[in-house]
Amino acid sequence: MRRSVTLSALAAVLAATAAGSALAAGPAASPAASPAAAARHQRGTLLDRVPERGVLRVCTTGDYRPFTYRDPKSGNYTGIDIDMARDLAKSLDAKPAFVPTTWAKLVDDLAAGRCDVGMGGVSVTLPRARKAYFSEPYLTDGKTPVVRCEDAEKYQTLEDIDQPGVRVIVNPGGTNEQFARAHIKRATLTVHPDNTTIFDEIIEGRADVMMTDASETRYQAKIHPELCAVHPDKPFSFSEKAYALPRGDQEFKEYVDQWVHLATHDGTYAKYEHDWMTR
Repeated sequence: MRRSVTLSALAAVLAATAAGSALAAGPAASPAASPAAAARHQRGTLLDRVPERGVLRVCTTGDYRPFTYRDPKSGNYTGIDIDMARDLAKSLDAKPAFVPTTWAKLVDDLAAGRCDVGMGGVSVTLPRARKAYFSEPYLTDGKTPVVRCEDAEKYQTLEDIDQPGVRVIVNPGGTNEQFARAHIKRATLTVHPDNTTIFDEIIEGRADVMMTDASETRYQAKIHPELCAVHPDKPFSFSEKAYALPRGDQEFKEYVDQWVHLATHDGTYAKYEHDWMTR
């Protein structure tokens, strides 16, 4: 009987010791402490590195108003997404540093670590998503024509545009060129290297149509009375704009997602957009 009591007491002590060890080891045994997670934390996330550095590096093309524009004389950047970049940097106790890029190289520059985020009217595409994360979208958009106002009724559909003798113009390396090459088979397609002067080609009569995002057609029609956006409320395609982020940094993505969600619901983005569209 005494031996039985002694064994029971020993079993109780061992059980209590095991329970205490499990409690002490609990966090280490959780999924968050897996080897992969530990390695990520060892390398560090931009959510930590940007505040430590005090600089948020922003890849942007500088040629896509109203989202991003680089003044060729001063080198200064302006635009809706430039304002948003400053807001994001401020939220991270940092300042933005704008890194010039092109549409063809933007996600590659991001993947190579030349910047922390890609901003400036970037459309979400599956090829880009293979190389980068995308934040929560902040704008729904789509391709639609911009033409001289006297020609607006002539170019209502893709069939109207894709006719022999129609001169379609497009900027290189991005979704505009991809869309144009996919749909223009009979019209003449010209690639114009400078997206800041491409609309002058239409105004001066050297081209007839450009198909770009509805947001850009609205802005260009606003600053150029000679140009009209053709049914921007019913574009030919569907797309969304978001911010490109380094693939694999989930913590930074989750932070930027939350920042975008707040900015698009608390009036921050709406204010920047209103400021640009009413200038």
